Amino acid sequence: MAKTLLLVDDKSSVRTLVRDYLAAEGFRVVAAENGRDALYVARHEKPDLILLDIMMPEMGGYEFLRLHRKERNTPVILLTAKVEESDKVLGLELGADDYVTKPFGMRELVARIRAVLRRIGQDAPSDEVVRAADIVLDRGRRSVQVGGKPVRLTPSEFDLLAVLMAMPGRVLSRAVLLEQVQGSAVEGVERTIDVHIRNLRTKIEPDPSAPRYVETVFGVGYRFRPD
Repeated sequence: MAKTLLLVDDKSSVRTLVRDYLAAEGFRVVAAENGRDALYVARHEKPDLILLDIMMPEMGGYEFLRLHRKERNTPVILLTAKVEESDKVLGLELGADDYVTKPFGMRELVARIRAVLRRIGQDAPSDEVVRAADIVLDRGRRSVQVGGKPVRLTPSEFDLLAVLMAMPGRVLSRAVLLEQVQGSAVEGVERTIDVHIRNLRTKIEPDPSAPRYVETVFGVGYRFRPD
C-alpha cells in the first residue's frame, strides 16, 4: 500500500511540482495550503509523513507543528527557505525530524522521505524489548516507558534512544548518531543531534539539567549511562 504524505505549502506551484513528482515515485500525496487546513487534513488522512513549509499565511509551520505534536507523533520534514541555523533549530525543538532548505532537489527530498519512512517502518519482533535502568523500550511497538509510565517520543527521538540503549556505556559520536537517524545516503548537520538529545532529555530525564540516562561526553558525543 502506498504511503500517504501530507504536503503543506502556500504556493500552488510548489504543491503541484512536489505532488506530481512524489506521485510518480509511488506515494499518495494530499495537500494543504496553510497550517490551519493542514490540521484538518492530518486528523482525517492520518498521513505517514508530513512535508511542512514554515512561512505560510493563516497558520505557519511552527504553530502547526506545536499543535499537531499534541495529537500525533507523525514524522515531519520541514521545507524551509530560511537559512539561519536558529530557525532550523526551532523547528527541531518543536518536534520536526529533519529539514530540507529551499530550493531543494527532488531526488534529495525523496531520499530523505524514504530514509525517515524506512526507519519507522523497520520490522521488529513485538517482543524485542530493551530495558535499562527504569526505561523500557519496545522496538516492535515503538513505545517507551519510564518508571512504568508511557512517554511519547518523535520518531527521531525514539531512534536515538534505541541506539544509545542498545550500547550502554559506549560513547557514540554525533556523526554516528546522525547516520543512525538519517541514514548514510542523506547529508545532515550534526547540530541536529544536539537538539534531538535535548528534546529527548526533557521527556525521559527526572532533571534534564543533570541527565541521569543520556550523558554528554564533551568533545566526543553521547552515551547511555550503564547501570
